[in-house]
Amino acid sequence: MVRHQPLQYYEPQLCLSCLTGIYGCRWKRYQRSHDDTTKWECLWFLILSLTFFLTLSWFYFWWEVHNDYDEFNWFVYNRTGYWSDWSIPVLVTTAAGFTYIAFLLVLALCHITVGQQMNLHWLHKIGVTATLVATVVAIISIDQLWKEEWNILFISFQATAPFLHVGGVVAITLLAWLVAGQFARAERASFQVVLCIAYLSVVLALYLVPLTISSPCIMLKKDLGSRPAIFGHRGAPMMAPENTLMSFQKAIENKADGVQTDVSLSHDGVPFLMHDNLLRRTTNVDEKFSERASVHSSMFNWTDLEQLNAGEWFTTNDPFWTVHSLSASDSAKAANQSVCRLDDLLSLAKASNISVILNLQDLPVEHPYNNNFINITLETIMNSGILQHMVVWLHDKDRQLVRQISPDFQQASESKREVSALIADGIFSLYLRYSQINVKEVREYTSRNLSTILYTVNEPWLYSVLWCAGVKSVTSDASHILKQVPSPIWLMPPDEYNLMWITSDVISFTLIVGIFILQKYRLGSIRTYNPEQIMLSAAVQRSSKDVNIMKEKLIFAGCLK
Repeated sequence: MVRHQPLQYYEPQLCLSCLTGIYGCRWKRYQRSHDDTTKWECLWFLILSLTFFLTLSWFYFWWEVHNDYDEFNWFVYNRTGYWSDWSIPVLVTTAAGFTYIAFLLVLALCHITVGQQMNLHWLHKIGVTATLVATVVAIISIDQLWKEEWNILFISFQATAPFLHVGGVVAITLLAWLVAGQFARAERASFQVVLCIAYLSVVLALYLVPLTISSPCIMLKKDLGSRPAIFGHRGAPMMAPENTLMSFQKAIENKADGVQTDVSLSHDGVPFLMHDNLLRRTTNVDEKFSERASVHSSMFNWTDLEQLNAGEWFTTNDPFWTVHSLSASDSAKAANQSVCRLDDLLSLAKASNISVILNLQDLPVEHPYNNNFINITLETIMNSGILQHMVVWLHDKDRQLVRQISPDFQQASESKREVSALIADGIFSLYLRYSQINVKEVREYTSRNLSTILYTVNEPWLYSVLWCAGVKSVTSDASHILKQVPSPIWLMPPDEYNLMWITSDVISFTLIVGIFILQKYRLGSIRTYNPEQIMLSAAVQRSSKDVNIMKEKLIFAGCLK
C-alpha cells in the first residue's frame, strides 16, 4: 500500500506577495526568486532612480513657482489668446507622477532589502518611460520659453536649503541600512570598496553642503530691518477684478500701504486703468464691440469704455481660485465692475492716505494724444489733490518735465543701473522684479539711500526672504495674506545654525557606523552555496519557514525540467 506524504503547508507571506505583486505582478510564491537581479532589470532600476530625481526636482520647482502662477497663465494667454488656468493642472499632474515614481522606487528598494529579485512589470516600464519623457519635455519647454523663472530655485533655496539639508541627511542615514546590507552580503572585495566609496562620497558631500548655503535669514534678530511696505498689485486682484475700484477698496480694507496700477489714455483723452493692450481678457468687449475687439484699448473713447463690464470675467474665470471665498454680495458686486478712471482711484487714495505707484502704458503712435499723455496724466493727478510725495512715478519719458511740474513725486526706475547714475538722475527708488536683484545689491542700494520696490510677491516665504534681505517695499496680489505675516517665517542666528547642521551630521554619522556594524554582524556569515549545500545547511541552521521556501524552489525547478 502506497503511503502519500501530506501536502506541505506554507505560511502565507502577505507583505512579500504585495511587494513583488505590485512591482512585478508576481503574486505567487513560485514566481519569486532570490537570484541576482538581471543586468536589464538593474538598468531599469537606474532609469527609475533617474526619473525619481528629475520628477522630484520638477515638482519642487513647480511648487515654488506658485508665487508666479498668474504670470505663467498670462504668459500662455499671450501666446494662445485664450485665458485658462494651466498652473494647477500642471501641479496636480506633477504631484501624481512624482507620487507614482516615488512609490515604485520604494518598492524597488524593499526588493533589495529583503533580497528579492527585481522584475519591473512592463506596464510600470511604460509608466516610468512616459513620466520621464513628460518631465524632460516640461523642463526643456520652461528653459526655452520661460528661462528667467529658473532663478526662483536659487531664491527658494535661501528659504528652504537649511531644512532640505536636514531632510537629505535623514534620507541618506536611512539608506545606510540598505547599503550596509549589500556591503555585508557582497562576496567580492572590489564591489565592497566601490560601494563604500560611492556611498561615503555622497554622505560627505551632503555633510558639507551647509558650507555653501547663504541665506539672509541666517542673521541676528537685532539686525533685522523694518517690515517691507505692501502695495496692492492692481489693487487686490485675488478679492476683486484687477484695476477696478472694488479691487482698490479691498486693498485698503486689507490694510495695504499703497496700491500699484497701470494707466492708459482713452482716444478722447481720459486717463483710465488697464494693464492689457487689448480689452478682451478683462472686459466683455467681444460682446459689446466684437468688430473692435482686437483694437488697442486706448483707441476707444471713454463713452465706449464705460459701457464695458470689467468684472464678469473675474467670477467666471476665477484666476486665483478665490471666488468661492467671497460673500454673495461681494461676488455680485465683483461681477458688475466697470473700467476705472484714474481720478476715481486718486480720490480714493487721497481719502485713505495711501501711496500710489503709477505705471504708464505706451500708446500707439497714431493715438491723438500720444505726445500729450504725460501732461494730461500730470494734470489729472494735480487736480485730484493727492499729496505729491504719495505718488511713485515710474515712467522714464520726460522725467525733467515731470520734476518741474511735480517736484515732490517719488521718482522710481524700472532699470537697474549704477548707483551714481541713478542719483545723478534724481532717482531714489528701484522698481524691479524680485528675481532681478540679489541680497548683496539690495544692501548696497540701501546703504546709498536707494529704496527697492520688488514685484510681484505673493508667497509668505518669499516675503520673508526679502524682508531679511532689507527690501523696503513689495507689490503683491495677496496683500491680505502678507499682512498676516508678523515676522519672517524663520530667523536663525549663525551660531545656532552652525550648531544645528553640525549636530545633525554627527548624529547621522554615528548612526551610519552603527548600522554598518549591525548589518555586518547579522549578514556577514551568509555565503552562496549550490542547492544541495543550501538544503543541508538549512536543515541544520535555518528556520522551518526558510527550509520550506528553499524546498519549494527546488521542487519547482525540478518540475520545470
